[in-house]
Amino acid sequence: MSVKIIFLMLIPVLLVLLMFAVRIYGNAHWDAGTKKLRAQLDDTKISFAPKVFHASELEGLPVPVKRYFQTVLTDGQSIVAAVSMTHQGTFNMSETSERWKPFTSTQRVITRRPGFDWDARVLMMPGLPVHVHDAYIAGAGLLHAAVFGLVTMAEQRGGDPLARGELMRFFAEAAWYPTALLPSQGVHWDAVDVHSARATLQDGALTLSLLFHFQANGLIDTIRAEARGRLVAGNIETAPWQGQYWNTVTRDGMKIPQDGEVTWLLPDGTKPYWRGRITSVQYEYAE
Repeated sequence: MSVKIIFLMLIPVLLVLLMFAVRIYGNAHWDAGTKKLRAQLDDTKISFAPKVFHASELEGLPVPVKRYFQTVLTDGQSIVAAVSMTHQGTFNMSETSERWKPFTSTQRVITRRPGFDWDARVLMMPGLPVHVHDAYIAGAGLLHAAVFGLVTMAEQRGGDPLARGELMRFFAEAAWYPTALLPSQGVHWDAVDVHSARATLQDGALTLSLLFHFQANGLIDTIRAEARGRLVAGNIETAPWQGQYWNTVTRDGMKIPQDGEVTWLLPDGTKPYWRGRITSVQYEYAE
């Protein structure tokens, strides 16, 4: 057997080894960045009171909001200070068509000062992961996607409108850490109708409101923003946006949804782009 033939036979093996090395290095590089981001996030924690939920703070709230808290919390529930979650689901990678790809993710949330980091692996095709950070830390937004965690596909950082959109995500996902929606945690509620109320949250210079719609059983059905930033061809455009939850489970005495879907409400119709399920959740409480 000639040297040339042996070399040709080795090429596929070498390519596999190279791909494996790139993935190992990419994972290590990305994980180091995640560790740094989450250290910055944890540094934004502030002390707050009260540290326990008392049903007396529900007096004067709109009827559907009061019913929600009575459904998902019990008197004496400790206030959530931080959350660590994992998810799995599918993500639509196309702005104009249906290109649903599987993902797994971890997420770290701090409730005050509000912030989070979502670290996902989206499998574009077998052996080709895209790493994604979606985050809100100290009043700034971050969206970063990179093939193998090394080759950047998209990157946005900074304040409005990105930061506003990321704070909206934190606010909408508070159904997973419901004590963060209490008036004592800085949320103001205004009645809309028998099934809906508008919630307002302020963080630094940002103030935003979301419309919460509640089911007859007291649980959150949908959460809507009339304008949220959407990345289109590298630019951020605004569009109505909605999150929906279902499949309630009890975790640490709180009722939270296990499944959710996020949708853009566009002039030509609805465009879901995230469908996921919580696979684990761990809470840390105010001390």
